Amino acid sequence: MTGPAPSSRRIAAIAGHEGDVHAAAELLDHPEPATRATALGALARLGVLTSARLHQALADPSPVVRRRAVAVAVGHPEVSLLALLADGDDSVVEQAAWACGEREAAEPAVVEALVEVVGSHRNPLCREAAVAALGAIGDHAGLPAVLAATGDRATVRRRAVIALAPFSGPEVDAALARAAGDRDWQVRQAAEDQLG
Repeated sequence: MTGPAPSSRRIAAIAGHEGDVHAAAELLDHPEPATRATALGALARLGVLTSARLHQALADPSPVVRRRAVAVAVGHPEVSLLALLADGDDSVVEQAAWACGEREAAEPAVVEALVEVVGSHRNPLCREAAVAALGAIGDHAGLPAVLAATGDRATVRRRAVIALAPFSGPEVDAALARAAGDRDWQVRQAAEDQLG
């Protein structure tokens, strides 16, 4: 007696573990977003994901697929993530900010785009991810936004204090001193860790 047939998403996942490039590629156009996202991950796992397929996934109508594509794009520096930092779905923006900070080298104009997210995005998770990326990139052009974020809500302030680590100067010292007296204990702890 056999059980039910595996779902398309499961088939995509298995393809990524068993080296079935054909099965994974066929499922990139599946009507179910979760299956498309899993197929994309399978092709990335197999090391055969092309820039063209990644571009297609980054433009997918589903945020589920776009989020997975952004995560996979960390290892594809030839594929720009700038447009995803202005995506209509907050979870995609958050993932894109994280991915920008994870890349070995920042793409041109990414610091400016991250600064925009830190300064004006409505979602604090997006601001937090963007300020973390600015800290990871460590470009001095992002420092004013990181300093400004030390006055945001607690989760963003905490991340901003950590993001100050690659920077130095009197304005950084002043921000860390202020953070050491923050009402949130985790912000204080992050500042104290840097102040020694």
